[in-house]
Amino acid sequence: MNKVSILLLILGLWSCSDTPQKLVKIEGKHVQISDSITKNKKLEGFIAPYRKRIKDEMEGVLAFTPEAMNKSDFKFNTPIGNMMADAVMEMANPIFHERTGKNIDLVLLNYGGIRSGINAGDMTTRTAYNIMPFENEVVVAELASDELQVLIDYLVQNKVAHPIAGLQVILDAEGNLDEAKVNREQTRLRFLDGQVQKKSFYVATSDYLIKGGDRMDFFLKAKDIQTLDYKLRNLLIDYFKKKDTIAPARDQRFIQLQN
Repeated sequence: MNKVSILLLILGLWSCSDTPQKLVKIEGKHVQISDSITKNKKLEGFIAPYRKRIKDEMEGVLAFTPEAMNKSDFKFNTPIGNMMADAVMEMANPIFHERTGKNIDLVLLNYGGIRSGINAGDMTTRTAYNIMPFENEVVVAELASDELQVLIDYLVQNKVAHPIAGLQVILDAEGNLDEAKVNREQTRLRFLDGQVQKKSFYVATSDYLIKGGDRMDFFLKAKDIQTLDYKLRNLLIDYFKKKDTIAPARDQRFIQLQN
């Protein structure tokens, strides 16, 4: 082979190496996962202690409830929703007060955020994960009285058992707002005549709702937002540990009067 041929061969190979590679075909096959597949003993041995630790943590008993709770149990307020809202009020308020010197006035979560019911009996870490599988955190929104009125109007119009605490909403027999009451200093708020003193209210909710989730657009007009760095799921776990026994309760926090 002469020098010219060798040079041409080298140039050809060099040009090929610079040619961009293109994906022309993808192949795959379906692999059925079942108990028939032989376990890898070495891999199983490596995973086993971690699996046991997770199971022990998830199944460890934190509290007890004598009755089952589901979000569909009642129309306007439910034991499971009340428990969740009360837990946020009790566990988040000390953190908020320490940071700001103020107190949470009310809590509003969303009905759709309750992802599971609770069976009667032992309550575990898994119970909290089942109820709240998301990574949502507690935030506190400062709402002006006008926006609080919009919040209450939202509840009145939707007539859904969104978890609330620190707030009482009473509907008349026709389903219209009769009165609303905020726990702070037992201040009675009458929204029917529009006579509401101009002040701020601190509403604990989730970072999902604070962005207008579930059409709660009133949170988008919050004067200020405080993030507590406290996941709702972790809050529930701490609440279960603190309470030992969770007694389901449906009360008068959101009701409709009868003729």
